[in-house]
Amino acid sequence: MSHEILIIGSGFAACQLVKSLRKLDAQVPIRLLTADSGDEYNKPDISHAFSQGRSSAELTRLSAARFAEQYQVAIQPFTRVESIDPQARRVHTADGSHAYAQLVLATGANALVPPVPGHELLLTLNSQGEYQAAEAQLRDARRVLVLGAGLIGSELAMDLLSSGKQVVLVDQASSLLASLMPAAVSARLQACLVASGAQLRLGSGLQRLERTDEGIRAYLDDGQWVDCDSAIAAIGLRPSIELARQTGLAVDRGIQVDRHLQTSAEHIYALGDCAEISGRVLPFLQPIQLAASALAKTLLGQPQALQLPPMLIRVKTPRLPLHLAGETSGDHLDWRLSFDEQGMLAQAFDEQAQLRGFVVSEGRLQNAFALLRQLPG
Repeated sequence: MSHEILIIGSGFAACQLVKSLRKLDAQVPIRLLTADSGDEYNKPDISHAFSQGRSSAELTRLSAARFAEQYQVAIQPFTRVESIDPQARRVHTADGSHAYAQLVLATGANALVPPVPGHELLLTLNSQGEYQAAEAQLRDARRVLVLGAGLIGSELAMDLLSSGKQVVLVDQASSLLASLMPAAVSARLQACLVASGAQLRLGSGLQRLERTDEGIRAYLDDGQWVDCDSAIAAIGLRPSIELARQTGLAVDRGIQVDRHLQTSAEHIYALGDCAEISGRVLPFLQPIQLAASALAKTLLGQPQALQLPPMLIRVKTPRLPLHLAGETSGDHLDWRLSFDEQGMLAQAFDEQAQLRGFVVSEGRLQNAFALLRQLPG
């Protein structure tokens, strides 16, 4: 019987799990099967690559070969998993099959692309490979349309502006970061982007894209259009669950797991952007780090349930950075906002006047950890 821990994927979640396992056990055999190169890189760095002038190759922290050597793990790059046999505890690929003692799905998530006519003209930047495929076009682009004014779209828009591009930000919502906070709270960042030169087309959806002699024309559902050289889809992520679904695992928005990250099948776990924990998908670095640490102990025979404390979400918009935590959206919240030369302090309270969440900006970022301690667990 195999004693190998087999991980499908090589993104942040997979790498964190390998590092957590090696802190606890230097000998347990670990194998990574990944459809890409297997190089280690930090995906959030893509949001700042343009202003920093970094190529896709320069995002690599460790090559797959160096990572394999440093952490004593077998990595099989450019290997696509075709099926999983939970009863036999085997994973099948085009190049052969592998037995496992424990299997971890770290299959990540795919960028959402709206199914509109001309959607093939939209670029996505959800991986190093996608950035590599798009970087030449984006480097030469003077006018860039960013579809989606959420977390990633706002970060990309500011980075593109800082690199000298003309940016149009399009979103069906009437304000920035609409799923994370009310308009009154995001207004400061919105004003900063406008002052930096961004053109905002909020309350407008994308109807279709067409190639023109000068570039791309994006038609909006308000009857107007935007001309650009490149267009980026940043409207969100969809957890990669197809392999889990084919295997017969319970899936909904993501691959459903319990507090030990175990799926509905014995000896199979899920981690990272693909996992759904208690009905929530948490595509942020801190919960993935905590989950990887807990899962490493479970895989090594010391079961540890995942406990998630209140955690900071950082909006990496350098000209006006934001930190938020807790509950920051919903009509049930009573917001109290204050502004001064240091920045913004926005606090959300419930009907019992209990602090439920907050958003801080600029010099007020220093207040974040004290506020974090006041949030209910």
